Amino acid sequence: MSGDQAAETSATGVKVDVGDVTTRHLLYGLLPGWIVPGLADRVMHRRSRIEDTAGSKESLILPHCLEGAGGAPTSMMTEVGIPIALILRHEVNPLLLTVQLGGAAVHEAAPLWDVRTAVESDREITPLEQHIHSFLEALPYGALSALMCLHADQVKSLLRGGRSGGDAWRPGPRRRPLSLGCLADIAAAIAACVVLPHGEELVRCVRAGRRDKKRATTDEADWRAVKGVEPSCVSHS
Repeated sequence: MSGDQAAETSATGVKVDVGDVTTRHLLYGLLPGWIVPGLADRVMHRRSRIEDTAGSKESLILPHCLEGAGGAPTSMMTEVGIPIALILRHEVNPLLLTVQLGGAAVHEAAPLWDVRTAVESDREITPLEQHIHSFLEALPYGALSALMCLHADQVKSLLRGGRSGGDAWRPGPRRRPLSLGCLADIAAAIAACVVLPHGEELVRCVRAGRRDKKRATTDEADWRAVKGVEPSCVSHS
């Protein structure tokens, strides 16, 4: 069924527009499913004192940065945020589906790097945090499965290389665009619940890193003073 067709439910006889269904799923299902676990993950990071263990090395990693703002290191805004933004502003076509598939692939691979970095840094990842990660990891699949089921014609077009339509590889505006007020509310929710918490964590990690570096420099200077070693002393063969 194409994006501009309507399906009639057998129970009520009410016509349901695919575009409206997709929008409601994104706004009231997918976005909360991204934001709420993301906030819970930040709480887990704070409880495990990420700034004193993995620090900015983990906070800047793909899954967090890509969760926090969309990037490697930019932030799930790249993995999830950009695809969501495209769906909210453009009609679903092979180009958009390809972006979704790419984002989902990166999103599934990045957590392996994330967990490995945390483990190597001796940051405790509790069963609760792992359970929270499962929600975040399932998010791209939920988005993809919904889009591909609701826009089967565009999936077929993608499998044919987009040859079935002239606009398959060009972003096209939504036939019924969201209001500016709605887009502003979405942007405000993402800024308050995703960007700011990640930014606060990153700043905390950077400050802790600078503190530790300064402490190490001071300790080295004290050791040199006790041993009578000149800082500029370099051995030559």
